[in-house]
Amino acid sequence: MGVQELKAQAADMRGTLDTVAGLQGHFHCAEKKGYSGVGLFVKKAPSAVITGFGSDEFDAEGRWVEARYDTPRRKFSVVSCYFPSGSSGEDRQAAKFRFLAQMYPHLMRLKAEREFVLVGDVNIAHQAIDLKNWRSNQKNSGFLPEERDWMTRLLTEGGLVDVFRRLNPHPEQYTWWSNRGQAWANNVGWRLDYHLATPGIAAKARREHIYLEQRFSDHAPLIIDYDFNL
Repeated sequence: MGVQELKAQAADMRGTLDTVAGLQGHFHCAEKKGYSGVGLFVKKAPSAVITGFGSDEFDAEGRWVEARYDTPRRKFSVVSCYFPSGSSGEDRQAAKFRFLAQMYPHLMRLKAEREFVLVGDVNIAHQAIDLKNWRSNQKNSGFLPEERDWMTRLLTEGGLVDVFRRLNPHPEQYTWWSNRGQAWANNVGWRLDYHLATPGIAAKARREHIYLEQRFSDHAPLIIDYDFNL
């Protein structure tokens, strides 16, 4: 189970949230208090845990935690990743573009050596089907042409799979709603949360579900079941 935007320090997790429902937590927290941070809760102990992806700028923001499961049969990773938002202004949008420029080759290197699934808040709605008001958002962060082109490249040239969209081709499937107005009540949302997987892992996905029965935050959990044994 992957979580993003923890807004907590490592000391805050110890003894309280480091184990949930029998799942062991592994975290990458931001240096800045109350900001960013990602976590993974796993049932089986990994052979290694990697925090950060080799970027001085973004590793300080706590955006990548990877659990590796390496056996004689395969090398597999599950990653929790939190992509930056650019909605607060030009400086953060520029940072988001720097993050995307660094993330693409990192994912390609990872794909060359192992199978993986990345679960996370990507902060990009890829296509018009992925947000309610796509026409009025074409100049807004999260649906900019450059961001969408990056995602298209990742899923074509890069060979990764948007697992949810492979299983569910229907419109009005969203994972984030603004807290302003009646966005949640009227389902005026965006699909910003993804499972991005290598093809072999994506082929083992069987069921998807956006959990709407309770609202925990402005995001809804994205659940995908895989027929896969480590």
